[in-house]
Amino acid sequence: DAIQGKIPGLSQPASIASSVRKPRHLVTQLNIPKPVSCPNLVHTEAASYGQEIDGLSQLEKLQVLGQGNGGTVFKVRHKQTLALYALKVMQCDRGTPPNPQELNILRQTNSPYIVKCHQIFTKPSGEVSILMEYMDAGSLEIYVKSRGRLSEDIICTISRQVLKGLFYMHSRNIVHRDIKPANVLINEKMEHPCGYSCLYESGEARHRKHGGYNGFAADIWSFGVTMMELYMGYYPFLEPGQEPDFLSLMLAICFREPPSLPECSSEKFRDFIRCCLQKGDPSKRWTASQLLSHPFLADA
Repeated sequence: DAIQGKIPGLSQPASIASSVRKPRHLVTQLNIPKPVSCPNLVHTEAASYGQEIDGLSQLEKLQVLGQGNGGTVFKVRHKQTLALYALKVMQCDRGTPPNPQELNILRQTNSPYIVKCHQIFTKPSGEVSILMEYMDAGSLEIYVKSRGRLSEDIICTISRQVLKGLFYMHSRNIVHRDIKPANVLINEKMEHPCGYSCLYESGEARHRKHGGYNGFAADIWSFGVTMMELYMGYYPFLEPGQEPDFLSLMLAICFREPPSLPECSSEKFRDFIRCCLQKGDPSKRWTASQLLSHPFLADA
């Protein structure tokens, strides 16, 4: 799922896609001895939703954009129209099978702040391919690493666009559960009036409640930590340059006080972050709707 908005000061358009993340060196490929069935999916050779593309054979794979336990994302081109897309390919014998409910959420999402899902293809083998809008200039994680931390003005505009996307999802009882700079993608095409779009990892969309878990509040926490990281230039639970250790990171998040912005930041920005990171009682954490009216975003 994705979000769009104009960010002043960047040379190209951008799109913005949980605070406890797996360290990169701990990410491994799951080895599952037997294929896992994918119940409730339509298993036809080219089952798809939408009218634009008849089958995967019409798509030419150009390059790998990313790879992980959730699948592989390719940059693809439609052979007839030459239109570019992102194609996420997931195998049912690698990790958790795609959730049919999540695929249905993807198909029905329709917002100027959510990256478009064009079609979904399934195969009898269990392979699921999701054809999505192509965001062609990388992520904000890469942008910050290559150019340095972002200013308050840019973060203000990014925040407004992300929150509009969250408000759209939360109002439909959908939570994201994976908000981080790596899911903020930059679009160079300037196709939309706002110019920028935030990409939410589609496979992470979930319905809100699982027992006592409040997915709405968890999204806001991750959003606040993400905005801090864009401003500070490093993950706020770590020291600059520190390699993440999953256990120590978990302990820090669970038992330490929430991180705070440096004194050189504005009071409005610091208060905005405090509203996102209310820790003792998640119900006191501001909602996406409330944050959109915060004074920090008044000029966004």
